[in-house]
Amino acid sequence: MSSIFCELSKYLMILLFALYAMECFSVFQRKRSKERQAAIFRRQNIWMFLLHLDAYLVLFDQTENPKILMFYGAQVIFFVIVQSGYKLLYEHSAQLLVNNMCMLLAVGFVILTRLSYEKAVKQFAIAVGSMIFALGIPYLIKKIRFIRNMAYWYAGIGILALAAVAALGSTSYGAKLSFSVAGVTVQPSEFVKILFVFFVAGMLYRSQGLRQVAVTTALAAAHVVILVLSKDLGGALIFFVVYLAMLYVATGKPFYFIGGLASGSLAAAVAYRLFSHVRVRVMAWQDPVSVIDKEGYQICQSLFAIGTGGWFGVGLNQGMPGKIPVVEQDFVFSAISEEMGGIFALCLIMVCLSCFLMFVNIAMQLKDGFYKLVALGLGTMYGFQVFLTIGGVIKFIPSTGVTLPLVSYGGSSLFSTMIIFAVIQGFYIMRESGGKRNGKKQAKAWQGKGGALGASLSAQEGERE
Repeated sequence: MSSIFCELSKYLMILLFALYAMECFSVFQRKRSKERQAAIFRRQNIWMFLLHLDAYLVLFDQTENPKILMFYGAQVIFFVIVQSGYKLLYEHSAQLLVNNMCMLLAVGFVILTRLSYEKAVKQFAIAVGSMIFALGIPYLIKKIRFIRNMAYWYAGIGILALAAVAALGSTSYGAKLSFSVAGVTVQPSEFVKILFVFFVAGMLYRSQGLRQVAVTTALAAAHVVILVLSKDLGGALIFFVVYLAMLYVATGKPFYFIGGLASGSLAAAVAYRLFSHVRVRVMAWQDPVSVIDKEGYQICQSLFAIGTGGWFGVGLNQGMPGKIPVVEQDFVFSAISEEMGGIFALCLIMVCLSCFLMFVNIAMQLKDGFYKLVALGLGTMYGFQVFLTIGGVIKFIPSTGVTLPLVSYGGSSLFSTMIIFAVIQGFYIMRESGGKRNGKKQAKAWQGKGGALGASLSAQEGERE
């Protein structure tokens, strides 16, 4: 009877997640009224809570551990408080971002509970603390205006933090990534990447002249070089791509973009020559089966898990995701694919994609050049990190060792991602509530400067007139 329940439940979870994912994209239809959008968001909440309940009933049925039901109850209370908290504190909040954040967290809690109950509880505790902090960020975004004037502070703090890790940090899987303080591991690069976006936006929204671009590029390169020296090549790649995207959007000059790609390709070739673990990952990507006993073991186990799961999965607690090294962090997508199925995994990608589209949509509708660049940078950072994680897991690209935002185990990653969502939420709330102070002034400053962002602002002004 238990096996039948588990088998039926996996199909129900796939159906509920598919319904939720489809609703994510129906929100973007322009003809949707506020009332119809509100109805979509309510249905999404229903699908999420039913999926969450179904998953934990299966886990309880398989393990007969009463702590799992208590843990489930705590999560339900948390999600209700998050949903109602945004509605009570911020009338104009982006409900799709709130729903997606809760859904991704719910999927993460489910798969982490399956893999390691202790790690799931720790992740949940960090999520609660992070949410308490993040709920205040939209208010600060609306009230604090001097954040645009601290570009050099952001760069200085970021470079010092990364340099401290490179010199004193602990080594994990060949790279210096983190500090351990009183038993708590902190990965500073997860927070520095947010400061990095604010730094680049603060520099480029004022001027896109050659001198300004050169100074900004030099400081951005310092971030990337330190990460390379720390052998955190996944983080370095994220910083590089985000800077390249922000630079192109701010200036509108293809030369910068092409030059950046060329220099990035050259740097990748140099890194391949200098660092043995880069060569190992490329080797494992090219032909993992030939080195399955060593370098290719992790990616082979990942591909075996995904193949075993098929479209519908083997069911929660029915697979063998524990055979994949570091499955809770870098390869959590493989565990989801094995036990919940390929369709469920595709729906997860769709939800992540809808988050990215929402980030870009908010960025394009902001009139203030600084806020526009920050939103675009954070959106690029989120989308590219999802691409790196899933691409590495399915052998589309070499593994880079980055986590799947809001789903993978990792306190620093979880905290920083919730900050990113809160910052974007603050921009959306400011726009929807009519917070236009300095907006027209900044738009006029950008007009006539030749940048793609300036042209976008000019076009928006013309449409309004």
